[in-house]
Amino acid sequence: MAASYASPPAGHPGQMALHTGRAVFTEAYALIPQGVMRDIVTSYLPHWRDSRLWIIARPMSGFAETFSQYIVEVAPGGGSERPEPNAEAEGVLFLVDGQVTLTIDGNAHSLKEGGYAFLPPGCQWSLVNRSTAPARFHWVRKRYEVVDGVDIPPAFVANEQDEPIRWMPDTGDTWGTTRFVDPADIRHDMHVNIVTLEPGAVIPFEETHVMEHGLYVLEGKAVYRLNRDWVEVEAGDFMWLRAFCPQACYAGPQRFRYLLYKDVNRHAKLPF
Repeated sequence: MAASYASPPAGHPGQMALHTGRAVFTEAYALIPQGVMRDIVTSYLPHWRDSRLWIIARPMSGFAETFSQYIVEVAPGGGSERPEPNAEAEGVLFLVDGQVTLTIDGNAHSLKEGGYAFLPPGCQWSLVNRSTAPARFHWVRKRYEVVDGVDIPPAFVANEQDEPIRWMPDTGDTWGTTRFVDPADIRHDMHVNIVTLEPGAVIPFEETHVMEHGLYVLEGKAVYRLNRDWVEVEAGDFMWLRAFCPQACYAGPQRFRYLLYKDVNRHAKLPF
């Protein structure tokens, strides 16, 4: 099945649009609907030319503290030779629209829709849009947690359309995950995966766990349990969950897919 990926509508709603959006920020989760990702809420970054971005998550004390997530739009000819200012930051890029050339430690890679790249801390990378149309991609950033005796994982490039969906047991191949990293690979302290639920599939219990989450809906719609609330979500929406926020899901009438961030494979930090 050909993949499709939502991205922000941009532009600006008309003055006659009804103020009936679903945006909410609570003590346990935030929902940023696709309809509020407009021109007026974009940002710009140093050393990025002809580019803008929607910042949809950032570390916040007392909420989700481990990651940031951007949706970056790069115009033709735009990009950056100095994209990442923090030598301790690792990143994942996931392309949802257009194509870009990503150069990692001197090696050029062409990323098209569905393209995925892991960028370890300290690697040298740059990105340019050499096409004639804008490109959009997610950029997830996290401060890498170094562990004595554990190697930093190398950079790699993939495409989700070439990767299998690994179905959960006893679900009849209706709920599964596209993984880009072996869950047992202790070198990685974050996973950015794609979760797929076929029409009518469910997450049949309230997951409650230490991992923080960013969930960007790539396709379809569903009713999603967030803490105490059942919330309707659709393609282009972003759900931002702090640790231990209960979650579950009933997928809608079409395939429901989302890009998922979670922090993994490290001890809980203890106060000094």
